[in-house]
This record gives sequence, structure tokens and C-alpha cells, in this order.
Amino acid sequence: MKAILIDDERSALTYLERLLEADGRLTVMGKYTSAQAGLDHLAAERVDIVFIDIGMPEMNGLEAAEWIQQLDSHIHIVFVTAYSEYAIEAFELQALDYLLKPVHARRLNKTLDRIVATLADSRPSSSVVAAEQLPKVRCFQKLEIPEDGQGAVGAKPFKWRTLKSQELFSFLLHHEGEWVSKEQLLDALWPEYHLDKAVVHLHTSIYQIRKALKERMQDTKLEYNLDRYRLNRNGWVTDVELFERGISEWAASGNGGTPRIESLLALYRGNYLEEHDYPWAYAKREKLRNMYLACASELAKEELRSGRARQSVQRLLSLQQREPYSDDICGLLLTAYAQLGEYTAAQKHYESFVSLLEDELGIEPQQVTHQLYVQLKTQTLPA
Repeated sequence: MKAILIDDERSALTYLERLLEADGRLTVMGKYTSAQAGLDHLAAERVDIVFIDIGMPEMNGLEAAEWIQQLDSHIHIVFVTAYSEYAIEAFELQALDYLLKPVHARRLNKTLDRIVATLADSRPSSSVVAAEQLPKVRCFQKLEIPEDGQGAVGAKPFKWRTLKSQELFSFLLHHEGEWVSKEQLLDALWPEYHLDKAVVHLHTSIYQIRKALKERMQDTKLEYNLDRYRLNRNGWVTDVELFERGISEWAASGNGGTPRIESLLALYRGNYLEEHDYPWAYAKREKLRNMYLACASELAKEELRSGRARQSVQRLLSLQQREPYSDDICGLLLTAYAQLGEYTAAQKHYESFVSLLEDELGIEPQQVTHQLYVQLKTQTLPA
């Protein structure tokens, strides 16, 4: 069984981790001093149990528990706190148990007994749940087919016999089960070869893909009909498909549900097939990149509107690493820093942005960005 621990006191995290390690029935997958950091973990990787303190700054444990239940109702929650008056409210949130600080080994043992019994009676194994929620093939940043076939983070990737067999598989995957003609494949992947030689390369790559599928993905077939090819995947999905589908549903619902959108953004490890630099992937790469930036920016704006400027700053700084020349991100960061009262940081950020644009692109910030900076400087920034 897997667990994460959330408590703003590092000493409490270390103490609880040692108790759990001594018991041996749970594996601690992460320790976090903020609820948001714990939610970020859960968005990327599911666990069985969350031990969480109630009295934390920015987002307390009770509020975080509501987000956790929206993210995955199968995750069980154990509250750990020094204040017994929260017990009733905690159990109204359907907590599995409630531990008072300082936690004693004997009391924790009873909680773990309850956890084992509850999981055995009420939910499928965590491996089954994880398999249903993870993509089987990953295409963000680079093509990866995990060894376990379940998209598990950190799994050993499959090694292709040749780069062209990898590209051909990617190209067929790119077309999402549609039939692709032999001519289209030859033009896209072997345009520099004479037709006869290109056909030989195609057939060799087809053979290598079928051999790879037999070894790693027996539920997937490379089919041929009327000089056309397609991948028959029998229902499994990629991280890109989960991302596109989820973002569309999120937008249609009115941009609601922060934990859900966090889990979608976590799928975006990098630009679509970026490391392979396939020319035929450029258009889709740009489309997905724009979807990601729009969604993440909207989430940062919502954090600003709801008074969570610190979280917004962290999100925007991460976005800036992907899009260092974006005036929109720069403007949002200036606004966030001003909301926090960190005017010197705002000034330094703008000056750094100006230098970057001038040194690398030979341009200046957009007028709206400059006007925002002047407005903030006139009102609050030091001369």
C-alpha cells in the first residue's frame, strides 16, 4: 500500500514516517509541507492513503481533503492533528481515521489495522486502479512505452531496433487509429529515397514494429488492408489523448475543478514528441502547447482572483521556463508579485525580462506589459 504524508512541521513528517517504516505495511511515496504540494503529487501519481495535518497555513487539511476526494474518491484520508475539536468535522468528510499528536505507535497500529481491513473489503487493488487511470503510451516530450505496459512513472522505456521503426510507430499513433496509405507513409518518412528502396525500408520497419508489439503490447495490432496501414489499439489511450479530452471537458464545464485540471497539466511533461523533432508533428505540437499554456495561465489567474498569489507565482515561474518570451506570463507575474507586496521582486523580474528580449530577440516588451510595469512602479515600486 502506498501513502503520502502532509504536515507543515518537518519534524512531525519525519516522526510519522519512521513509525510507518517500523510497521512495514505502508510505503511512504512522499512527504510534503504544504497541502498544494501533496495535491500535485496525487495529480501525477495515485496512492492509497493520505496522512494529513489539519492545522496548516494557506490550505488546511479539511479543505485539502475535499480536493483529494474530488481528485480520487478511492483515496483514504487519515487526519493527524493536535486539536481534538476537529474530530467531528473530520469524520463528516469521511476520514478513515483520526490521530492526535503526538502519535503513539500503539494507536497508529490500530489505524493501520483499520486501513488494511478497509482496503481489503472496499476497493480493488491499487495496481488495477492505477492501470485504469494511466496512459499506456506517452508522447509528451518523447515516445515512451513503459515496460509494464501501464504507463507507470519511471518504468524502463522500450528500445526500438531502428529510429525509423520508432518514427513509423509514432506516425501511425499520431493518426489515432485511422488508415494511412502506403504513399503517405513513404512521402512522410522516406522522401529522399527512390521508391523501390523506400518500400524496402517501410516493410522492414513494419516487421520490426510487429515484432515489438508481440513482445510488449500483445493487445495492439498493426493492420494492413488495400495498401493502407493502421494501429488497432483495442481501446487503450495515450497521455496526449487523455490531455486533449480532459482539457476539452474542463473548458466545457466552465473551467471548474482545480485538482482535475492539475492532473491533466501533470501529463504535459514537455512538448509533443519534442525530443524526436518529427516535421509531421509540428502542427499538433503547437496546438497542444497552446492548450497547455492557456489552461495553466487561466489557473494562475484563478489563483490570483482567489487570493492564492503565492501559488500563482510558483505556477507562472514554471510556465516562464517553457515560454521565457511571453508578455502575458510576465504581466501576470508582475500582478502576482504586487498582490504579495513583493515590489522589488516585480521590478527585478521586469528588468530581467527586458534584458532577455533585447539580448536574444532584439525586441522590447509589448506596450501593455510596459504600461502595467509603469503603473505598478508609479504606485508602489521604489525609485
